[in-house]
Amino acid sequence: MNSDQPARQIGAIRRDHFKIFESRAYLNSCSQGALANEVRAAYDRYLDQLEEFGSLWETWVGVQEDVRGQIASLFSTQSDQVAVTTSASAAINAIASCFDFRNGPSKVLTTSLEFPTVGQIWHAQEINGAEIVHVPADPDHRLPAERIAAAIDNNTAIVSVTHVCYRNGAMNDIRAIVKAAHDRGVPVLVDAYQSTGAVPIDFEDLGADFLIGGVLKYMLGSPGLGFALVNDKALSEFIRTEFIPTTTGWFAARDIFSMDIYKYDPAKDARRFEAGTPNVPSMYAARAGLKFLLEVGVNNAWEVSSQLHDQLRSGVNELGGVCATPEHPGEHGPMLAVASVDEHALVNAMAQDNVVVSSRDGNIRISPHFYNNTQDVEMALASLAKNRHLLADR
Repeated sequence: MNSDQPARQIGAIRRDHFKIFESRAYLNSCSQGALANEVRAAYDRYLDQLEEFGSLWETWVGVQEDVRGQIASLFSTQSDQVAVTTSASAAINAIASCFDFRNGPSKVLTTSLEFPTVGQIWHAQEINGAEIVHVPADPDHRLPAERIAAAIDNNTAIVSVTHVCYRNGAMNDIRAIVKAAHDRGVPVLVDAYQSTGAVPIDFEDLGADFLIGGVLKYMLGSPGLGFALVNDKALSEFIRTEFIPTTTGWFAARDIFSMDIYKYDPAKDARRFEAGTPNVPSMYAARAGLKFLLEVGVNNAWEVSSQLHDQLRSGVNELGGVCATPEHPGEHGPMLAVASVDEHALVNAMAQDNVVVSSRDGNIRISPHFYNNTQDVEMALASLAKNRHLLADR
């Protein structure tokens, strides 16, 4: 696939694998990715094997290791730095359980931009002595890295920050945040759920200590599978603390088949952040979706969504609407948020025009991926023009 192909051509290459485009312009990948034929077939494969053979532990473990390797490839890292979990929440909970807030630094430095699960998990740690501090973003959801850096002190246990804001697609400067935190010996957790699979991320180059996400959005999987990337090299170099979770399960053991109930012997690699039996059906779906995405390439996916993003912004501006997403490269993910006077009414009105979007924070969210094309954007803009009375004015 040539990187200089226009969005219309790139999107057309694999578009016929997604039946939803036979009837709709699906532009809601920030909520859930479109269902590929291959992902649907993966569920059938799981059920067929279950029906024919019953319990297939060796096969299931093999699928999990395939998914682990695919996630590692997607982030240009090693498999031993990937924990496969049932959700992003499970991954964060395991990481949060490593901290002894009563006998060490107690401050969790996070932001006003986080998805609810992140804030709620950290606030749940208040019962264990954690102090949660939210660094406020600007009204447009931009958050200068310098503001986070200024809030880091000797009592900071961890910095927990989103990569891309789920409300409007604003992107944080993670490398600058990581540098500021590591200069003070503080680890960084990045919630990349709104960027993984859509924005190229090299985990080693990013430098973060933890990165969490899930596969149901731009990674083409389905609910029931999340992950954590764990940078043990960075942790040992900058933090010099071994992170051992107390939220655990038998798949997190060094030897999961030792069946030892008399001691806690966690894996030395990222598997120590896993728990009990994984969500096996979702692993089959994730393997199929990740295979598809890796064949397309995240760089190509980002190029397509970036072109369509520009087309959307231009069209909204022509309508006199308000784009609530920062404009410049490096400041936004694949989502474009458009201000509305009634976000729910506008989402419903666009659905009547066979255009699928979602809403948050007074905005509708339009989120293209590699399978979208210019016709999808034209349909979205035509629906916005038809429902212009529901758009906020500049």
